[in-house]
Parts: sequence; C-alpha cells; structure tokens
Amino acid sequence: MTKYNLTLPKMGESVEEATIVNWLKNIGDEIKADDFIVEVATDKVDSEVPCDVDGILIEKCFEINDVVKVGETLCVIETSDAQKEKIIQAIPNLDLIEEDENNQEIIQTNEKINQISDESFLSPLVRSIIDKEGISQNDLSKIKGSGKKGRLTKKDLLEFLGNKNTDVEKSEINLDINFKPTLIANDSDIVRELTRFEKMTSDHMISSKNTSVNAQMFIEADITNLFEWRENLKDKFFKDEKFKLTITYPLIQIVSQALREFPVLNATLSKNKLILKKDINIGVATALDNGNLIVPVVKNADQLSLLGICKSANNLISIARENDLSPDDILDGTFTITNIGVFESLTGTAIINQPQLGIVAFGSVRKIPRVIETNKGDFIGIRRVVVISLSFDHRIINGATGGLFLKKIKNLIEEWDSNQTLT
Repeated sequence: MTKYNLTLPKMGESVEEATIVNWLKNIGDEIKADDFIVEVATDKVDSEVPCDVDGILIEKCFEINDVVKVGETLCVIETSDAQKEKIIQAIPNLDLIEEDENNQEIIQTNEKINQISDESFLSPLVRSIIDKEGISQNDLSKIKGSGKKGRLTKKDLLEFLGNKNTDVEKSEINLDINFKPTLIANDSDIVRELTRFEKMTSDHMISSKNTSVNAQMFIEADITNLFEWRENLKDKFFKDEKFKLTITYPLIQIVSQALREFPVLNATLSKNKLILKKDINIGVATALDNGNLIVPVVKNADQLSLLGICKSANNLISIARENDLSPDDILDGTFTITNIGVFESLTGTAIINQPQLGIVAFGSVRKIPRVIETNKGDFIGIRRVVVISLSFDHRIINGATGGLFLKKIKNLIEEWDSNQTLT
C-alpha cells in the first residue's frame, strides 16, 4: 500500500503561493495519471494541477479558498487497488445509489451541493455584491458568466443589476467596472475588500521596492521611420495575418537586440551572485479589461523573426485577455517592457518585475517640431517622437550602463529600415 502526496508545483518566477479555486475530484474518485485534480489561482494565472500517478483520492489537505504554499501537499493519492475496496466497505451500497426522481431528500441534498459548488467559483468581491444586493440563487442562475469556465465576475453582476427593474436607485450601486471611488446616496464612502489579485499585486510591488534599489533614466527617440513603416504595412498585415500590427511588436525585437549587447540587464541577482541568463525572454505587460495587469513572456525573442515575434506576442496577449494563460506562458521572463503610450501617457517609471533587473516603458508617440540636422544645414520639421524610460536595479546596474542601454534602444529605433520585411 503506497500513498502519493500531490504537491503544489512551481507556478512561475516569484510565485510562492496559490489559492484553491475548485476541487475537480472528490474523495474516493479513481484517478488516472495526468488527470486534473484541483484548480488553483495565483496573482498571474488560473491553472489545473494534474496527478502523476494512478490511484484513489483519499484525502484533501485544503479547502476551497485556502492559500497553499509551493511544495505543500494538496492531497493524498492511494496507489493501491485495495483502497477502492476499503472505501466501498466503509460506505455500504455505495455503488447501488441511483438517481430517483421521487426521492426528494436526495434531490434536495444534490441541490444544496450544487449551490455550494457554484459558490466555490465566486470571488470574495462577487460574493459581497451578491450579499449586499440580495441577489437570489434563481437570479444567479440567469446570469451568464464571462470569466474563465463561465464564472461570474463583478462586471456580470453589475450589468445584471443595471438592467434589472428594481426600486434601488442607481446612485446606490457602483456600476463602475474600473473600481473608481463613488459615493452612495448617503454620501458615505464605499469600503470594499481588495480582490485576491489586488492583494497579490500589492504584495509583489512592495516586495520589489523592498528588494531592489529602483533607479530611472529617460531618453527621447525619433520613431518616425518605424511608425511610417507600420502604417504602410498594417492593412496588408491584417489581411494576411488576421490581427493588427502594433508598434509594440517591433519594439520587442529592438529591446531583445539591445539586450544582446548588455547581458548584465538580462540577469538576476541571488545571494550576491549575478546570474546572466542565456535566453532572452521578454515579458510584455498586458492590461486586462478588468483593470488588472499580467505579463506573458515571449520566449527566445532574440532568436525569432519579426513575424515570429508578432505571432507569438499576439497569441499571448489574446489568451491573456481571455484569462486562459498557462503557467508556462508567464514563466522564465528575463526582462520586461510596457507600452504605456496606449493610454496617451508621455512616460512613466515602471516598477521592476522581480527577480529581473530592469524594465523599459514606452510612452505615447507624438507629432512635434524638432531640429533636423543635414549636411546642408539645420531646419525645423514635424517628427514623431517617443519618450523611453528605463527602471533598473541600481545594486548592479550603474548609470553609465543604463544610459548606454537606453541609447542603444534609441539608435535601433531611429535607424529602423523602412524597407525591411516581416520575415
């Protein structure tokens, strides 16, 4: 008789814990190798944990909504066939229980179990809205969830409340899906618990600030050639590839090329040892519809063609916004970029994504007058300009290295070949 402890696997760099979202198997269930046992959620992705062995599930070590550390035992699997007989003997006539429409006790029990199971898919924020607004189980069954696997989200509930014909004043319901502070009818402040994602993001940002000595540098680049190249190709690209060609994709290539010359920025620091990464894996900060941020990773970006980067990045961003990333999609990032220009921000000072040593933020592309130098003299022209900021770990990266790295990115942008192809 052998017992196998299924532990919480490593879910990605800097991820040390996960929350139990749903048990996919029950005690007594027969388990096959590679069957998914439990669904967990981190601050980055939701994921199912598979089993490595055949056997019988005999013990769950955690309940739904419990927080589990990486390496802790999630459940125990009995790998001996004798366990099945043991369970059957402990519960007489277990295999003889069948559905009976006339057995009201069984029906009511099943309904209660189903209700509890449904609630296990609800976040604390969603549950608080349900309680506050008095949404019945009957009403909940009518709401189509837009979250992963049909889960109800705050947006789903607020849309339902907004469309429902009730006597409640709209001023008493927070209809803002972006979580902006509002006032209820009696002018008192609204107080709510942080969501699990917000709590984990907060902890991650504080940890980064407490770990690294964050320093920033800025540079301005003339992005006219790259911008016009994109404008000339975007229609044909969309027709051929069925997705949009954005400025972010060539910027991923440019940053990966710059990192080849500055490997110290493609590294991590661990216990006074600098680990220079052999792969250049670019994390792309991606804003989600609910206001959260996630960083999927384009693996080996320096080895991909520009078209390969476009396809890889677009696929990752698309599945991120569908809340369908796998742990591998956010794993092993060595450097991060963020395009805050999509929000019309001029620039920003991004916080380093631990355990990396740097992050680059690209601001909005603006048309402004600039002095253009030629061999026939200087003149004023209208150019497209972007401000680039670099946040770096000053424990390792000094100002000279950071400045030269930014200048390399600037040069690669300004020297962009307008005639280059996507292959």
